[in-house]
Amino acid sequence: MIHINKHVLSVLVENHFGVLSRIAGLFSRRGYNIDSLSVGITENPNISRMTITVTGDDYILEQITKQLNKVIDVIKVVELKPGQSVHRDLVLIKIKAGAGDRTAINEAVNIFRANIVDISTETLTVELTGDEGKISAFVDIVKPYGIMELVRTGFTGIQRGKSKITD
Repeated sequence: MIHINKHVLSVLVENHFGVLSRIAGLFSRRGYNIDSLSVGITENPNISRMTITVTGDDYILEQITKQLNKVIDVIKVVELKPGQSVHRDLVLIKIKAGAGDRTAINEAVNIFRANIVDISTETLTVELTGDEGKISAFVDIVKPYGIMELVRTGFTGIQRGKSKITD
């Protein structure tokens, strides 16, 4: 039986021009879809870390890992397994918020430990960090008020405890 799962890969790469394009090209040439991609510089400014979320079975994960390891600028590829790593996503949501709705929206913001980062006469913009379930639950709660815009940073993650990708 084939099990289709979401896999989170942490990929250390040399911080050079064109690396992101080569990695994305690798996925498109092989017909693999990237569900989420976030990239940022690490504690070493010469190295960036990509967090790539893909959906597939173990065979697809193995093929993606092998192909990534062939890219010259890739230093290391590690799967961030659930329970052994911490995953987060950041979302900004612009919500319609008339005077009568602000109190209820603010209560939801407080319950979810989110932050209101912008206010206008007709909207509230909320910043929320958490796992996919937390973000989905918050979106479901504020949807009736009217979501005007929603933007997500993409999944990111790190191994728990003293383990690090360079081990």
